[in-house]
Amino acid sequence: MKLLEYQAKEVLQSFGLEIPPGRVARTPEEAAAAAREIGPVAVKAQVPVGGRGKAGGIKLAQTPEDAAVAAGQIIGMEIKGFRVPLVYCEGALDIKQEIYLGFTVDRDARANILMLSARGGMDIEAVAQETPDAISRLYPNPWRGPLDFEIRRLVFAAGLGDLVGPLTKVVRLLYRAIPERDALTAEINPLVVTGDGRVVAGDAKLETDENAAFRHKELEERYSTVIEGDQYEVEAKKRGLTYVSLDGDIGVIGNGAGLCMGTLDLVQRAGGEAANFCDIGGGAKAEVVKNALQVILMNPKVKGVLINVFGGITRADEVARGVVEARAALKMKLPLVVRLSGTNEEEGKRILRENGIEPGDNGWEAAQKIVELTR
Repeated sequence: MKLLEYQAKEVLQSFGLEIPPGRVARTPEEAAAAAREIGPVAVKAQVPVGGRGKAGGIKLAQTPEDAAVAAGQIIGMEIKGFRVPLVYCEGALDIKQEIYLGFTVDRDARANILMLSARGGMDIEAVAQETPDAISRLYPNPWRGPLDFEIRRLVFAAGLGDLVGPLTKVVRLLYRAIPERDALTAEINPLVVTGDGRVVAGDAKLETDENAAFRHKELEERYSTVIEGDQYEVEAKKRGLTYVSLDGDIGVIGNGAGLCMGTLDLVQRAGGEAANFCDIGGGAKAEVVKNALQVILMNPKVKGVLINVFGGITRADEVARGVVEARAALKMKLPLVVRLSGTNEEEGKRILRENGIEPGDNGWEAAQKIVELTR
C-alpha cells in the first residue's frame, strides 16, 4: 500500500518526527482557507508517484487567492496515470539545507538498506547513477535495527557531521516504520534543515507490505479510499486477484507468478506485448478464472487473451469450465488461446474443444498463436 504524502507524514508524526503545518484541500476554497490559517504555502498534488514538481503538481502560494488558483489548476490534473483528487497545503519552510534519508529493500543484498545523502531534493536514483559516492549506506541488523554508533558513522560518511545529533534521532524514529508498519520503503526527501536549525520532513514516502496488511487494518480503513489508482488493478484487488497493468494489448492469465512472468516473456519473444500480469494462483476454481477474464476484458486496448495454466493444485478442467462460462457470459468475440497442462489435462482440453476453443499444445506455440491472431 503506497500512502500519499500527507498520509505518510501523519504516520511519521506519530513516531515523533517534525512535519510542517498542513491541511488537505479538495476544492480551491478549502485551499484558500488553509493559506489564511497557515500563511504562505506549497500546494502539492497528492498522488502515489514521484515527479510531481516536474509535472506542475507543486506550486508556491503567497496568499489565499494564490492558493485557490494553484489548487484549481492542480486538482483534476493527471500525473503518470493518476488523477489528482486533492492537494496538501503545507506551510512554506525557510530552507537552509536539503538532505535525503530513506530506508528501502535492497533485493540484491536481501536486506534493508538505509541511505543518507547531503544531496537531497533530487531523485536518489539519479544521484546514485551520477555520483554514487554522494550516498552513504548502512545495512542495519534486521532484529535490532541500527545502533547509535552505526548511525553516527553513517552521518559522518555523508559529510553531515555537524548534524550528527538531530540526524541520529531522526534516523531512529524513521526506522520505526520498518518493524511497526511493515514498511518496504520509508523515505524523507527532502529532509529540511531550516534557518533556525530545526530538522523537518519536507516530503515523505511510505509504502507498506501488502502481505502484512492484515496487521494494519487501520491504515487500509483510513487511507485506501482516498485515491483509486489504476482502475483495472483496483477492480482486480476487489476480486482477490494478483494483477498488474502493462502497456500492451494481449491479456495474460497464468497460475503462479513464475509461469505468468514466463508467459509475458513468451508473448514478447513472439512479437507481441502483454496488457497485464494476472496470476490466478494455485487451486483456482472456475469462478476465479471467470473473474480474471472479466477484469482483463474491461480494458478496451486488449485485442486477445492468452491463458497459460499448469495443473498442479489447479485442475485443468476447472480452468476450462471457467473460461467457457466467462466467454459466454461476456459474449467474448476477441481471439482466445488456452494452454492447459497437468492435472485433468485431457478433460480440460475436451471441454475447450466441445465449446469451440482449440487448446495450445505448449506455451511457446500458444504465445505465437495469440500474437498472430491479434495482428
